[in-house]
Amino acid sequence: MTIMSMNITEKSTPESNKITNILVLGATGGLGQIIVAKLIGENYKIITIVRNIEKAQKLFGDSANIQIFPGDVRQQKSLEKSLANQQIDATISCLGTTAFPSTRWWGGNNPENIDYLGNQNLINVMLPNLKRFILVSSLGVERSNQFPYKILNLFKVLDYKLKAENILKSSGLPYTIIRPGRLTDGPYTSYDLNTLINATSGNRKKIIISQGDKLLGETSRIIVAEACVEALKLDCTINQTFEIINQVGKDEISDNDKLLFWQTLFTKAQTNSNPDSK
Repeated sequence: MTIMSMNITEKSTPESNKITNILVLGATGGLGQIIVAKLIGENYKIITIVRNIEKAQKLFGDSANIQIFPGDVRQQKSLEKSLANQQIDATISCLGTTAFPSTRWWGGNNPENIDYLGNQNLINVMLPNLKRFILVSSLGVERSNQFPYKILNLFKVLDYKLKAENILKSSGLPYTIIRPGRLTDGPYTSYDLNTLINATSGNRKKIIISQGDKLLGETSRIIVAEACVEALKLDCTINQTFEIINQVGKDEISDNDKLLFWQTLFTKAQTNSNPDSK
């Protein structure tokens, strides 16, 4: 694939359409930390709502680009209180818990309350002028009765993720859904922000993007975070769902080519999922 054969139309973005302030939920988790670090590295303004303020401040407190508020996604009124009078242009949700019972489920942190109800509450409090809602879901949500996903779904985590997807799709908000495979790279839960930003480049592997929930494989957290951030900038990802994995190999891209690289991947996935469009 020769990415330089495509061109991104250059045009000035009206001030009213610019994305500056981004709400990130799940910010202190393994994926969320990398998403925040990438956004800060591109000088976005970030708002996050967390239950563990001390952990969030330890990770992000030295950055002037992030505001941290206490709140609980399991309670819609808590979100409304935290977000009162806040300017939000876009939201990235990487909320999630373990697929199988663990200590992370203590206190009601199970898939129903986090992956489903947490995202439902978050969608409910978004204003209709939101420019984008990016939801990180999972491979296999449409194949939960097939191996190996039927094992992953023993406690219904994929069912709850699919419910959240469907609520977002019916909300009227402009959305992008990213479905990764089993996450690799990190989590970097003991890192401070400066170390985390340096860790977000990682060892790049070949990126495969598709539609229709057909892929099987693993996905680097670093690549998922990059996909979320780049999708914010591309109209071709609006109201679209993408699966993403990594394979053996390496994609050579520079920072100057990054947006064009991701545009190529996203548009190629859409073309391949709809042969009549070729």
